[in-house]
Amino acid sequence: MLQIRQATINDAISIALLGRVTFNDTFGHLFSDHNDLLDYLERTFSVAKISSSLEKDNNQFFIAFYNDLPVGYAKLKLDSTSEFLPSQKVCQLQKIYVLKDFLSKKIGKALQDSLLIEAQNKSFEKIWLSVYHENSRAISFYEKNGFKPIGTHGFQIGKEYFDFIAMAKPLQNG
Repeated sequence: MLQIRQATINDAISIALLGRVTFNDTFGHLFSDHNDLLDYLERTFSVAKISSSLEKDNNQFFIAFYNDLPVGYAKLKLDSTSEFLPSQKVCQLQKIYVLKDFLSKKIGKALQDSLLIEAQNKSFEKIWLSVYHENSRAISFYEKNGFKPIGTHGFQIGKEYFDFIAMAKPLQNG
């Protein structure tokens, strides 16, 4: 049975582990230098970093449990403008990570729906995200859920340079 709830500081260890495992599963093969990957995982998904992020007012995390096991999480960043959107009333779907063994359970969709409801309840006009340009599964998922490309940008991790597609969708308020 699937359960999604807003995450608390007590979920930091689970979120840190989910982030490390899912990022490595999805992107680990793209790193020519394994140390660059390990450095990124430690910087981005340490318990301290996740704890700090959970405590920020402009971050909202949701965590998904399947049969009581933590299997995924999502992060909504409030008031996060994009160079590709003129509106100031914008938020960012910053992460949706689900363990690969649970992708078929539609947990990503449920996490996204939880974020969208939260964003609408806070009266944001648009939500945007960035997705790796070769992550066709994610791009297809977002397109099916009403996101449209709005631009491209790069991101460097260690020696690796990655191209991303920025996508956005309007939020229906009221």
